[in-house]
Amino acid sequence: MTTLLSILLQTTTFEPDTTSTTVTTVTKVGEDLNLFGLLEKGGWVMIPIFVLFFIALFLFVERYRYISKTSRLDNTFLFSIKEMLYAGNIQGAINYCKTSPFPIARLLEKGLNRIGSPMRDIENAIENSARVEIYNMEKNLGILSAIAKIAPMFGFLGTVSGMIRTFHNISVANKIDISTIASGIYEKMVTSATGLMVGIIAYFFYTILTTMIDRTVNKMEVTAIDFLDILHKPASK
Repeated sequence: MTTLLSILLQTTTFEPDTTSTTVTTVTKVGEDLNLFGLLEKGGWVMIPIFVLFFIALFLFVERYRYISKTSRLDNTFLFSIKEMLYAGNIQGAINYCKTSPFPIARLLEKGLNRIGSPMRDIENAIENSARVEIYNMEKNLGILSAIAKIAPMFGFLGTVSGMIRTFHNISVANKIDISTIASGIYEKMVTSATGLMVGIIAYFFYTILTTMIDRTVNKMEVTAIDFLDILHKPASK
């Protein structure tokens, strides 16, 4: 009886703890799978992709601030111009536009400087000034649009590079196993996903800015029409 009990105790004592080992292994694998580790697997292609991302972010912030400033207009601005024109104070209206912080005032200033000329000349002066303002708002938007198209192409380049590395590893190792192809698969998937994400973000930025420009142009057109109506009314009296 004593001998049997000793055997059972020995068996229980030296039985390996496979559950603990498995949990430790899974935990270690989970710790290795972090964001920076995955991005590092993307290889050299990740460098131009991240450069494109930061360029897109910089352009978006800079253009957003400029367009927001350009679209500002006080509701009393046009009313003040109207009162000065009805009072015959054209020079006062011009000076008011010069000192105004609103970029749209530059359009009206061009028109005020043409008062006395045919109405068509005044309209042309306002339109030409508006074209300059629109060009300034659209500055560098072409670069942002190009980034939205180029970033996914860099991701595709990483995909091709990853496949080349995979087949190279297979040819060198003369066998196929998961460790041989893992690095190439990592590079392929990570660069493709990152390139698409940067392209989507850049296109999203581009869409926001173009929408803001459309709204600002519409506001300019409404302001210009109201201004021309003001010029017509005194002439009709």
